[in-house]
Amino acid sequence: MAMGFYRKPLPVGVDDFEKLVTRGYYFIDKTNLMRDLLDMKGDVNLFTRPRRFGKTLSMSMLQYFFEDMRGKDGARIDNTALFEGLNIMQAGEPYLSHMGQYPVINMTLKAGKRPTFESACTQIAWQIAMEYERHSYVLDKLSGESKSKYERIMWEKGSLDDYCGSLQFFIKVSGNVLWKKGNYPDRRVRCPA
Repeated sequence: MAMGFYRKPLPVGVDDFEKLVTRGYYFIDKTNLMRDLLDMKGDVNLFTRPRRFGKTLSMSMLQYFFEDMRGKDGARIDNTALFEGLNIMQAGEPYLSHMGQYPVINMTLKAGKRPTFESACTQIAWQIAMEYERHSYVLDKLSGESKSKYERIMWEKGSLDDYCGSLQFFIKVSGNVLWKKGNYPDRRVRCPA
């Protein structure tokens, strides 16, 4: 091997976009996926790929691009640096204006792969609770039953009915807190496990 030659490591098992970029892993730039999604304007977008083809990593990339990420103190986290030098940054303002604008729920059903139905439900409820905790900054803007329900789900004290409607409930309360009217896409993204 020639002196000074450096090979980037392959991201085997890495499914977090921030880790992929900040730790210098080798990857193929698939950031035009965001532009394609915005251009398609589909009500539902389905991502089908065989196992180990990067679906979870793609969902992570979408999250880091679209999400209005906040720290526990509610301060905005700017992810622009993660996309510097990547294709999406050349796409222009109509696409970049969507960066960091939306609350995002990123869940995988891998955790639900359990030997019993009860165990699978517990794991999925835990994932939902983790997403609620990640977005806990919305609690400051909630009151009454909405705040109580949010806290029950976040602290894994909710009923089965609470968890069954938890994603729709999150969309409702986060929309009231964060989204500007007319400033979010009306589409759902689905990714099979």
